[in-house]
Amino acid sequence: MNYHKVRFLTSFGSPGQLPPSRKPEVVFAGRSNVGKSSLINSLFNQKTLARVSATPGKTATINFFETENLIFADLPGYGYAKVSRGEKRRWAQLMEGYFAQDRDIALVLSLMDSRHPPSRDDRAMVEFLVENELPFVVVLTKVDKLSASQRKERLEAVREELPWGKQILFLPFSSQTGEGREQLRALLDQLEADLLGEGEEGEKTPC
Repeated sequence: MNYHKVRFLTSFGSPGQLPPSRKPEVVFAGRSNVGKSSLINSLFNQKTLARVSATPGKTATINFFETENLIFADLPGYGYAKVSRGEKRRWAQLMEGYFAQDRDIALVLSLMDSRHPPSRDDRAMVEFLVENELPFVVVLTKVDKLSASQRKERLEAVREELPWGKQILFLPFSSQTGEGREQLRALLDQLEADLLGEGEEGEKTPC
């Protein structure tokens, strides 16, 4: 994949606005302030592709980005307390509306802050993905904030804290140092190759 050839596509604030999938989609999901925008900018080596805000909960739309063969969907951050109930309800409906549609979801990147145990919403997201048989990877963000001993402790603990934790692929990531970026790119490159292989052979390669 050419990570320099990505463009912002569009944003939508309600499920009814969402167009049908026209390419396989990679989804970014996670709590507010988990570092989704920073990860997207790091992944594509750009500073302003996704807007980074110091105020959690600013992403209130689903933002779509496009490469040659994939669409990337950045979902609103969940779990931020300092917004109105009505706004929380709208965000929930937007996310639920996205997943409820017949979309071509190739992979979900479930972002969690490596410094803290998974929240109730994080655990619910994993349960939802497993129950709906959606392929996903847990990306543990902000690992540069941990010492070597803290990182080891948290990586061991999170396998016990999440449902099906021992079967999940965890990817440590830091937008500050770039750790994990090449591993994530390799994962996405393999995904893209598998999807292109499906088109050539008519049979989908499991990811």
